[in-house]
Amino acid sequence: MMGAQSATHIEAMEARFGAAKSLGAQVDILFEAVGALGFDTLIYDYTPARYDLSGQQMLPTVLELRNVDETMRDYWFGHGYFRLDPVQKVALGTTRPFVWNYDKRAQTLISRFMTEDAAPVADFLTERGLSAGVTVPIHLPGGDYATVTGIRCGDGRFTEREAPACLGDFGLIAHLFQHAAQNRSVEGRIEGLPHLTVRERECLRHAADGLSAKEISRVLGRSVPTVVMHLNAAMRKLEAKNRTQAAVRAARLRLLD
Repeated sequence: MMGAQSATHIEAMEARFGAAKSLGAQVDILFEAVGALGFDTLIYDYTPARYDLSGQQMLPTVLELRNVDETMRDYWFGHGYFRLDPVQKVALGTTRPFVWNYDKRAQTLISRFMTEDAAPVADFLTERGLSAGVTVPIHLPGGDYATVTGIRCGDGRFTEREAPACLGDFGLIAHLFQHAAQNRSVEGRIEGLPHLTVRERECLRHAADGLSAKEISRVLGRSVPTVVMHLNAAMRKLEAKNRTQAAVRAARLRLLD
């Protein structure tokens, strides 16, 4: 187990993640590493912000599956299962790795979210032997977050009896992976989000600092009508009522980075 290994072993893992040429290759290395802990299924998702403009939980821009029925992608996105998933509801509110089980007799952190709305999610996972596992929530400084989930298919006993002992190792591996994958994840974070031009972002950043259109025009060396045009365009894209709301929404969605 990783916890029993030296710093050299951890450095070697970091080097492998860093040397991978794509996010998919990094996920393959992660899959191999969690496999050594006894898991044979891996689910990784990355979400650029917790909530979208309408206040709904945002769907992930990255969903990587290993040894999972690809129909899961259709259901989690097309049928909205991601927003109904009790595991995701728990992950939103904690930074600690946790064990979960969709068996109603099991008392895990997801139990309080096992509502009638979540029943289709439970049925989907149970039918595929994915009813129990371990999830590592990774909340990042900018408000984006990811989850790394490991499952041993059809073996709830493993999750209940053996998996808790490797939570520390699993969490360490997940964080090493996310650190290496961060730049690649962020590159794709604007998929499905409003696209702001460089000038629109620039104007909004100054508006967020409290500058008026006239003051922004002086800073940027552009005419006031041009600055107003960029601010109005950003407001429309962000469905904001005013510049302040536009700046807040853009910041929340990490569009001003």
